[in-house]
Parts: sequence; C-alpha cells; structure tokens
Amino acid sequence: MFVPSIKSCGAVLCLACLLLSGCGQSEKASQPAAPAEEPAPVEEKAPAYITAADDFSNLTLDNAETPVYDHYTLAQRRAKGLTTVLPKITPYRDKKVAYLTFDDGPDEKNTAAVLDILKQEGVKATFYVLGKNVKAYPDITKRIFNEGHALGNHSYDHDYKRLYASADSYLAEMEQADDAIYELLGVRPLITRAPSGRMGNFTAAYEAIMDANGYVEHDWNVSSADAAPNHPVAQDFIDNISGQAVMNSAIILMHSSAGHEETVKALPEIIRVLREKGYSFGVITPMTPQPW
Repeated sequence: MFVPSIKSCGAVLCLACLLLSGCGQSEKASQPAAPAEEPAPVEEKAPAYITAADDFSNLTLDNAETPVYDHYTLAQRRAKGLTTVLPKITPYRDKKVAYLTFDDGPDEKNTAAVLDILKQEGVKATFYVLGKNVKAYPDITKRIFNEGHALGNHSYDHDYKRLYASADSYLAEMEQADDAIYELLGVRPLITRAPSGRMGNFTAAYEAIMDANGYVEHDWNVSSADAAPNHPVAQDFIDNISGQAVMNSAIILMHSSAGHEETVKALPEIIRVLREKGYSFGVITPMTPQPW
C-alpha cells in the first residue's frame, strides 16, 4: 500500500490553501462596489442684503431680516435720470417683530460689544450711524454690514443747529452721511432716523424733501431711555422695554456709542425678555411699519 510522505502531504495542503485563498480573493474581487453616496443638497442661503432696483420696484420683501441698500448715491441717480422717489410699499405685518435699533455709533468699544452679543444670540439689528463716526471707525462699520445688520443714516454729525436750520440743510447733512457710507461700502441706506426724532423737528417741508429723495424715516415706539440725563442703569432699560413692548411691530430705541456701557450690559436680558414675549427679530427697511 502506498503511504504518502510527509513532504507530499505538505505540498497537497499548500496547494489546497492556495486554491482556497485564491477563491476567497476572487469572490471578494467579484463583489460589486458600494454605490457612491450622493452629495447632500446645497442649502440656498438668503442674500445678505437686497440692492434696490433702478426704479425701486423690488423693496417689498417676504421677510423682515434682510437689509436693503441702494447702489447709487442720490447724486448718481439724478445724473442718470433715475427716480429718487420710492413707490408705495406694503408694510410688513406677517410676524410679531422686534426691531432693535442703536443710534449714534459706531464706536470701537460699545458697538463692538453689541455686535458680539448679537452674534452670540443670532439676532439681527439696525444701526443708525453718524457719517463722521463711519469715517472714524471704518472697520466697525464694515463689521456691522458684513454680519448682516442694517445700516441707517442718522446724519453726519448730529448737529441740531445745522440739521434743523432748514429742510435743505437737513437734506445736505443726510447726503453727506450717505456719501461717507457709500465711499466705504459701495452702497447707501434708504432708511434714516432724525436726531431726537422727527416729532417736534419736522415740518411739512422736511417731510416733502425726504419723500422726494427716497428716504424712509423711522422713529420708535419703545424707548429704553438709555440716553436719559439721570444716568439710568441696565435694569431700568430692561424694565422700560419689557413694559412698553406690547405691539406687533416694536421699534426699540437704544444707543451704542461711547458712554453706553449699561446698554451693553442690559442687551442679553432684553433679547431674552422679547423672545419670551413671542417676538422674532428684524431689521428696519422701507417696508417696516411706521411706529405710530
């Protein structure tokens, strides 16, 4: 009887292993490749801001969060023969909206601190800036713009004597501030706020000249009173806003210039209180309802 040698048995075992190994590799190689994952759809983001059409026909928006600017100065519109008069715009009343507004900035300390808080809270606001401060603090002005807040025109230097000397003088101040903003950003705001407000300062001549030049003026219907002469503190501002904010469209007056550290301190709680009252947050545009 033939008895295989250990050597021949080893050879057979090696051959068997190779065959089995080869089969395994072949089966693995023949498996279909896993289908490639489809890329996730790219979410379309809302534009950071809207630039007005030549005829101002695109200023009725479907949200209260998108700032609006003009890519022409008034002088450029006049030179091109374009209209400077806004059409009738339907006010935005779809939601309960709080419009946080900050006057007299920018500055490098308090405006920057306000921006930090707004960013942390995911809130957009409106900054009514002075032209002279735009020139003094261009980086802060750019930050307001780049972070999606609205810039409004609050005159060039808040000089009551010059502003309220005549309607023509007032317009010249507004155009000077516009030019400072346009020189820095390439756009200008259509929204304005008169220093100390239009009530008691505007005559029919002021209203007419503002309308003829496409400016939309907004005062406020909720005041923090953070510029009161008796040096109020943060809790006063919180209480003032909490007590006054009862309407669907709340335009809230605050300041972000030098000396308003208490406003900065109050801001996180102000935002919390307004959210608790059911408000979302928006920016002032030509379609924002008037406060009165």
